[in-house]
Amino acid sequence: MACGNCGTGADGQPKGCKNNGTCGTDGCNKLTVFDWLSNMAIPEGQQTFNYIEVRFKNGRKDYYKNTENLSLSIGDIVATQAASGHDIGMVTLTGELVRVQMKRKKIKEDTEETLKLYRKATQKDIDIWTKARDREEPMKVKARQIAIRLDLQMKISDIEFQGDASKATFYYTAEDRVDFRQLIKEFAQEFRTRIEMKQIGLRQEAARLGGIGSCGRELCCSTWLTDFRSVTTGAARYQQLSLNPQKLAGQCGKLKCCLNYELDAYLDALKEFPKTDVKLFTEKGTAVCQKIDIFQGFLWYAYEGEWMNWHKLAAAQANEIIKLNKAKDPVASLEEFASELIEDTKIDFGNVVGQDSLTRFDKPKTPTKRRNNRTRNKKSVPATTTDKKPPQKKTDSKNPAQKSTQRPAQKQNTNTKRPNNRRNRSKNKPNNNA
Repeated sequence: MACGNCGTGADGQPKGCKNNGTCGTDGCNKLTVFDWLSNMAIPEGQQTFNYIEVRFKNGRKDYYKNTENLSLSIGDIVATQAASGHDIGMVTLTGELVRVQMKRKKIKEDTEETLKLYRKATQKDIDIWTKARDREEPMKVKARQIAIRLDLQMKISDIEFQGDASKATFYYTAEDRVDFRQLIKEFAQEFRTRIEMKQIGLRQEAARLGGIGSCGRELCCSTWLTDFRSVTTGAARYQQLSLNPQKLAGQCGKLKCCLNYELDAYLDALKEFPKTDVKLFTEKGTAVCQKIDIFQGFLWYAYEGEWMNWHKLAAAQANEIIKLNKAKDPVASLEEFASELIEDTKIDFGNVVGQDSLTRFDKPKTPTKRRNNRTRNKKSVPATTTDKKPPQKKTDSKNPAQKSTQRPAQKQNTNTKRPNNRRNRSKNKPNNNA
């Protein structure tokens, strides 16, 4: 019953982590109650409340009267009274908080149904109890096989042995009534023990088995939730959630219990909103509510026939228009009220982190290779050619002499660019006839 961090004292009993009523690692206690009165002394003349809270397998708890006035602390293994024989469990709460828990669960003191605490468990009691617990898992597999063979529409979810191993309780879920008389006979022959069948709901099954929810944490029903309130689809509607069964259902197949956690806050916020089925009458036309935002307190209305144009109003403005409609005062249009809520939606994007423009890929790609070749040719030209050309005289197109004098000048410039051309080689070629 203890986690790996708890020490073991005499007779195999765990010492506990000494964390004032709760497990330090949350590994050995389930549905724990923090004992915030553990460090407070009892006033003089008063006795300690003589009831204790004992937890059994999978969070099952019961309250027993400490008739022997044993000195008990949280984490002790005790032997308690049962219908026949005795049961073994762990003490989870002592003192005045037990009185508070019994009052909350409406359990009366000193009645005919009150069970007693026998003693602290001995080593023999613990050995019998641990051996019985080891038999539960293989028995569950075998019991499911027998139920399938008998074609019974039921699911055996868990098995719990009594502390003295004299009785086994089979927990099952079923949609309809099940005739398991033949099943009990086969169970008694197979397991050689007294059998008790107990039907539980789907929520109780998830609480006993445990698991991880969609939020990433352990299931509320298996860690701290003790009472299961009914959850309806109205809770999802009030919170503006999509009615998707796959998202709203938990591991038990029912609606999630956490839908009720924030429901009261939503109901209080909705008191300031007008009803969505109330129409707004203006001189321009009749407006119908299309959407509401509970967090910001806004509503969106659209005129009949102009469903694409929504007008944003605050809850107080919508209530004012409804009040004017009841007084039969004319309202020109919704634009007069919606103009107060118009915001500047212009967004100025700035290059705050030194990034390039988002439209840099939209521009056509420039021929960078040609530009590089031009710059390379300019660098290879001598300094004399980079100077400005002298102004050329205007020539008469009818005078061929001026044309002939201009052409060699152009050829001379080309010779400076290409010194190893064909004409220079012919001039420098030696004369063999000489």
